[in-house]
Amino acid sequence: MSASLLEARRVRMEFGGGLFERQRLVAVQGASLQLPADRPVVVAIAGESGSGKTTLARLLLGMIPPTSGSILYQGTELKQLDRSGYQVFRRQVQAVFQDPFGVFNPFYRVDHSLELPVSKFFPELTRDQRRERIEEGLRAVGLRAEETLGRYPHQLSGGQRQRIMVTRALLLDPKVIVADEPVSMVDASLRATILESLFRIHRERNISLVYITHDLTTAYQLSHTILIMYRGDVVEVGDVEQVIKAPRHPYTQLLVRSIPLADTKRRWGEDPDGEPAPSQGGAGPETTEQALSIANGTGGCPFADRCPHVMASCQQTNPSLVLTDPGRAAACHLYEEAPALSAEQIATLSHGGTEGT
Repeated sequence: MSASLLEARRVRMEFGGGLFERQRLVAVQGASLQLPADRPVVVAIAGESGSGKTTLARLLLGMIPPTSGSILYQGTELKQLDRSGYQVFRRQVQAVFQDPFGVFNPFYRVDHSLELPVSKFFPELTRDQRRERIEEGLRAVGLRAEETLGRYPHQLSGGQRQRIMVTRALLLDPKVIVADEPVSMVDASLRATILESLFRIHRERNISLVYITHDLTTAYQLSHTILIMYRGDVVEVGDVEQVIKAPRHPYTQLLVRSIPLADTKRRWGEDPDGEPAPSQGGAGPETTEQALSIANGTGGCPFADRCPHVMASCQQTNPSLVLTDPGRAAACHLYEEAPALSAEQIATLSHGGTEGT
C-alpha cells in the first residue's frame, strides 16, 4: 500500500451526551479515507443533507477531534504532531467552505483575508513579494487584482467571494484542498467556472481535492473515486465510473435514479422506462429514539426503513463494507457472501480510481 498524505482511519464522531443531554448522536461512524502521497487525486464525498459529509470534512481539516479512530497526516496522528508539524499540516491542508457570505469580516477589505495567511506562513516575504503572490493567485481563479483588491465583501458578488476563498487556499501552496459544497450557494452560471478552476488547479499544481457535495453529476465529472454516505455510514466507495453507472447499494441506486434527465416526456418520480420509481419510504417517519438507535449501530442497517430490498437481517445488524467488485465496496446484506475489508483496504479504495475522468 502506498504511503498516505492524509488519512481517516475508522473515525467516529458523536455529539451530545452532556450533563443535560443523555442521548448521543453519531454523525460519522467508522469512516475510512486515504489520499496518497505519490499522486494527486480527486475524491468526492456525496450524500443527502445530514449524512455526515461536512462532519467528515471538519475531521479531515483537524477542526474537531474524532470520538474514536484516527486522522493522520503523513503517517502521524494529528494529536501527536508537535507545534512545527501541526503548522505544516495547517498550511498544507486548506479548506474552501460552502458559504461565501459568512466567511468574511465585513469590516475589513478582502485584501485582509489574503494578506493575513501569507504574512503568517511566509514571514520572510517582502511587501511587494506578498502582493505579487496574491495577484498571481487571483489570476489563477480568473479574477483581476484591480477589480478585486481594495473592496469590501459586500461590494463583490457571491461568485467573486467564493473564488477569493479558493485564492486564499492556493496562497499557502497546499497539498490538499477540502472543498465543502463550494458551489451550492452561487449562481448556476458560475458553478462550472468555479469547479473548472478547482480541477485545473488540481492538474496544474498537483493538489489533491476532497470534494463534498450532494450533486452526483458534478461528483462524476470531477472525481476519480467517490464515497457515498448515509446517516454517518459510508455505504459505498470506489471508482466513480462503477459507483455512478452501476451502483450496488440500494441507497446509491435511488440517488442515481433521482438525477433529473433532460427529457420533457419523462414525469417526475418515473424511471427512464416510464414506470413509477420504487418507493423510498417503508416504515414511515421514525422517532428520535429509533433514529438514534439505528445511528448508534444497535438497530440494524440505517437505510432499512427506506430500502426496497429490506430483509430480516437488515433490522438486526448494520452491515460492514464488503468487496463487491474489484475497486468497489458496498455495505449491504445483499452481498454478505463477499469478502470483508480491513480499514486499510477500505481507505485504499478511496484513491483507487484512474486519472482523467
